[in-house]
Amino acid sequence: MSEETQKSAYRVLARKYRPSNFDDLIGHEAMVRTLSNALDSGRLAHAFVLTGTRGIGKTTTARIIARGLNCIGEDGNGGPTVHPCGVCDNCKAIAEDRHQDVLEMDAASRTGVDDIRELIDGVRYLPINARYKIYIIDEVHMLSKNAFNALLKTLEEPPEHVKFIFATTEIRKIPITVLSRCQRFDLKRVDADTLKDYFSKIAEKENASVDEDALALIARAAEGSVRDGLSLLDQAIAHGDGTVTAEQARDMLGLADRTRMLDLLEFIFAGNVAEALGILRNQYDRGADPVVIIQDLLELTHWLTTIKVTPDSASTAALGSSDIERAGAMAGKLNMPVLARAWQMLLKGLEEVRQAPMAIAAAEMVLIRLAFASDLPSPEDLAKKIESSNSSEHSISGGTISTPSGGTSARAGTNGVSAALAVSNPTPHQKAEANNAPRRICQSYLIARLKISQPNNQISL
Repeated sequence: MSEETQKSAYRVLARKYRPSNFDDLIGHEAMVRTLSNALDSGRLAHAFVLTGTRGIGKTTTARIIARGLNCIGEDGNGGPTVHPCGVCDNCKAIAEDRHQDVLEMDAASRTGVDDIRELIDGVRYLPINARYKIYIIDEVHMLSKNAFNALLKTLEEPPEHVKFIFATTEIRKIPITVLSRCQRFDLKRVDADTLKDYFSKIAEKENASVDEDALALIARAAEGSVRDGLSLLDQAIAHGDGTVTAEQARDMLGLADRTRMLDLLEFIFAGNVAEALGILRNQYDRGADPVVIIQDLLELTHWLTTIKVTPDSASTAALGSSDIERAGAMAGKLNMPVLARAWQMLLKGLEEVRQAPMAIAAAEMVLIRLAFASDLPSPEDLAKKIESSNSSEHSISGGTISTPSGGTSARAGTNGVSAALAVSNPTPHQKAEANNAPRRICQSYLIARLKISQPNNQISL
């Protein structure tokens, strides 16, 4: 085989390392245990539905189940097992997608009742070589309503030699009448630590040198999807020509530096607008997407909030130990209302950045608003200040109003004459109080609203 042919025959990592048995499948131990117990006790269902997000192994799991049900072992005398041998004729044929008794159907392209009628017509025939005739229907939620109705009777009482395995990302779109006839398995997202360890093993097999921080970035960007993570790892290895650093992975993913994001958030909470905008522009010039920057700030804000509530959650972020200690100190200085307000402003700003014609300009405006709002008092502190201000006013209203140097003083009397004289010749202090009247009306309104929203707090007008 020539060198060009060898290069053209390259298989991407997501296909090259597709699991062929349950031992290679990561993150789905509960399903494996259920199937193992069902096979041992002979309580095997006739229909399964696998649901979960993209790239977590639904179709792969369906094929492994098909292999396990039809495996005959190396000696040809084996029975159904959760550990298919991989060497018998049935295992090899199913792995190569050429077994005549294991039929895969893509419901996204074959959605009609005629396609299901064709499937039903073949159900009554016995399998040719295998123990069971297995129908794998991928993206089953794409079937039409009439197609589902046509499948119901066969799905409820199929022949003993038939098994159905459905895979879907939209479980809620499947009629309940279909779900009630199936054994359901929810395949969950794989956590970042498990993905990181898995990618490290793959990189070692590929003779690639990948930094721990780069693996953590790729695992976090995969969002629980093994296939997405393997695709990113494949791209990163090609990008770095076999050597991948955290900086290269960050540039490839279009991510901002997490440490710099912590700097940015610290400058925002300190009200330092110039430094915050400088970091934002620097990350933007290095290729970071403004939407991703706002998302990172949202994630860090959430992380700081959880540290405030549960300090043990500090170790869950993909940051160095020094940054984790720094974040813990930052969370200790910030109070909960400030963090909650930052979360709300960033969440609203994220939509603005997504919809704005100039994303970087919208992101700058979000940071400016957040920085100027950082030193505003919380509603509770504001209510306390207003309450103390009103109490001081009440103490003045019954006493003497004095004027500065050389002025006269008048005491409020019961007939209001002295008060009228004082008002007819207002002092500078009285003028300032008159100018502040609208503000005090707004403050009274705020206290009234706080009384409604927080009836248990003792707030007085």
